[in-house]
Amino acid sequence: MTLPGPAGTPIRRTAVALVALGALALALLGAGLAQTGTGELPIPAAGTTSVLRVLFLAALAVHLGELAGVRLARAGPLPRRWSVPAALLGAAASAGLLLLLAAVSGLSLTTVYAMREGRLLLVTANAFALAALCAASRRPVLALLPLTAVIGAEALRAHPETYSPAVGVTLTVVHLTAASLWFGALLYVLRTMWLRGGGRDVLGRYARVAAWIFAALVVTGTCSTLRRLPLEAVLSTAYGRVLLAKLVLVGVASLLALTARHRMLRGADAQAPARIELGVLAVIVVISALLTVVPDPHWLVWSRG
Repeated sequence: MTLPGPAGTPIRRTAVALVALGALALALLGAGLAQTGTGELPIPAAGTTSVLRVLFLAALAVHLGELAGVRLARAGPLPRRWSVPAALLGAAASAGLLLLLAAVSGLSLTTVYAMREGRLLLVTANAFALAALCAASRRPVLALLPLTAVIGAEALRAHPETYSPAVGVTLTVVHLTAASLWFGALLYVLRTMWLRGGGRDVLGRYARVAAWIFAALVVTGTCSTLRRLPLEAVLSTAYGRVLLAKLVLVGVASLLALTARHRMLRGADAQAPARIELGVLAVIVVISALLTVVPDPHWLVWSRG
């Protein structure tokens, strides 16, 4: 795998390893730490579920971002495709979540398949597998169809509520798509720039698209938060605490993106802040995975009332 930036330097390899270990530790321990003192019931296999969710979201972002990144890169050398292994990783993570659901619930796979969440996980596993086949074909852009199914199934899984589910699903589809493009496309753009030894034009095209992506994230994220997180539950629930951490990191990533854009307009090196932005976005992927694992605060407050 070719990581963006000077390859082979011990400092860079060490930094990547530390980020990976930190992300793993956060995924394994984050849900439990966020629930400390909230009175919420412990989540069975929270660490394992979070790790599998991280792999799921990362696989989607890498594949979707690569499809967008190829268009942004246009003519010139392109980095090695990661879409096939990413899609296979997504399929494995979905299958792992399905098996974990059966193990935690104590039910057979046949029974789990008949459950709503089990059916949706089966859809995502099969859709990722189909996306891998498309990515390996002569027309990798066809993977957009199964990836759309992945996003739709995940949005349906995340919104089992009976109150205005269509609104929640729509917001999640747009939010998940935008978040995947922000991380995945930036990763591909930085890899392309490293391969070409420059490529400010590629970063410039990405920056123009990223402005719309960020706008979609802000609007859908705000609307979803207002629907799902009561004000009194911001600090007293794990969901609220994790969401606050995510908002802070999104703010940091936004400042780094603005810094990179400012440097680019001045003709200076914009890759350094863009690389740091990518690292922050990687942590945001982990935080986003934790949000899918911790209890839904809307139902918690409703049950207390």
